[in-house]
Amino acid sequence: MTRRYFGTDGIRGTVGQEPITPDFVLRLANAVGRVLKQSQSRPTVLIGKDTRISGYMLESALESGLNSAGVDVVLLGPLPTPGVAYLTRAQRASLGVVISASHNPFEDNGIKFFSAQGTKLPDAWELSVEEALGHRPTWETSAHLGRARRLDDAAGRYIEFCKSTFDSNLSLRGLKIVVDAAHGAAYQIAPKVFHELGAEVIAIGCAPDGLNINRDVGATHPQALVDAVRAHGAHYGVALDGDADRLQMVDGQGRLYNGDELLYLIADERLSRGAVIEGVVGTLMTNMAVQLAFEQRGLALVRAKVGDRYVLEAMQERGWILGGEGSGHLLALDKHTTGDGLISALQVLQACVRAGKSMAELLDGVQLFPQTLINVPLTVGTDWQSNTRMQAAVRDAEKVLGKAGRVLIRASGTEPLVRVMVEAREAAQAQALAQSIADTLR
Repeated sequence: MTRRYFGTDGIRGTVGQEPITPDFVLRLANAVGRVLKQSQSRPTVLIGKDTRISGYMLESALESGLNSAGVDVVLLGPLPTPGVAYLTRAQRASLGVVISASHNPFEDNGIKFFSAQGTKLPDAWELSVEEALGHRPTWETSAHLGRARRLDDAAGRYIEFCKSTFDSNLSLRGLKIVVDAAHGAAYQIAPKVFHELGAEVIAIGCAPDGLNINRDVGATHPQALVDAVRAHGAHYGVALDGDADRLQMVDGQGRLYNGDELLYLIADERLSRGAVIEGVVGTLMTNMAVQLAFEQRGLALVRAKVGDRYVLEAMQERGWILGGEGSGHLLALDKHTTGDGLISALQVLQACVRAGKSMAELLDGVQLFPQTLINVPLTVGTDWQSNTRMQAAVRDAEKVLGKAGRVLIRASGTEPLVRVMVEAREAAQAQALAQSIADTLR
């Protein structure tokens, strides 16, 4: 059975168009409830959301659908995705649900799920839900309906959890930090976390109105953070996305650091303290300069498919604890079960405070290779992999690059596109080789 509704990170789409409609979400929740009750007599589900105006509508539909199947519901209100994962585990709930479309604009929304252990659920579970959706809903009688209640201190509990991942012998005193929550789920939480650890906090992107999530702020629009750090003379800047599982950081010079660099910084600092790290998981897009830097430190880098879900799967298969993507999804499984922008930022700042060095100093010698990415539109069904001209162009490019670059050709998972990526020490070379390959596909 193939998945009809679930993508790589739950169900997502434009509000008002199936599947992001109240009637579908009601049926989805009922189906989820029926699947849960196959193994539990009285399941409890936690529901959190970001700040999109559509969250109210979808929250009500989820609550009703779950209650109708005899499932109890605990409403958390606006809370980062990793906060829902944490509370699901801490509250011994059966399931966690997040209403969010992450870094997408407010017109979109989505539903994603966490297991009782606070981890992403396997494909088999999603397929069982899709199978249940193919059957008529079953409504429990009044005596067996689920109940709903609100957890009023959800944000406070998550704040304390985040703080607990920061070394209790250290603090952020003396640091001025700009915090950009993308007008999203962490708008109240993120400034408090850094403030309560001693930092002077300047908050931007912390005034949601239901329509402005991710608009010109946050991890996907980091220029706002760069400008604010420079304007306020701050030491650091932290930018999250709408559901706060993604991170970008800026130093006092206004230099922006992506997830690849931050992952290396965290791993390198741990190695410097004598920690044992067997390897690190990146993705097909992880910058080659970071791979080479890991190799110089004696660490293997395994590349998973793009998507934090696949990074996590590769980490779990090997029993490794560190992984991430250049987009800023970072995982430290000894701190949390899922990617967490706030906790990742604290790991970076902890490394800087402990070493008494800036991010630039800790990353001295790691110079990212320029990457050129060209999207080539193709007619649906085109057998681009059998294109002999493309294959020859790739071989030629790889011969030119040698060990000082790489070529990656992959199909988009959501659009009729082929993505051509070339990485080289020189930007002009990467651009020329990528263009040459792209031309063969056109």
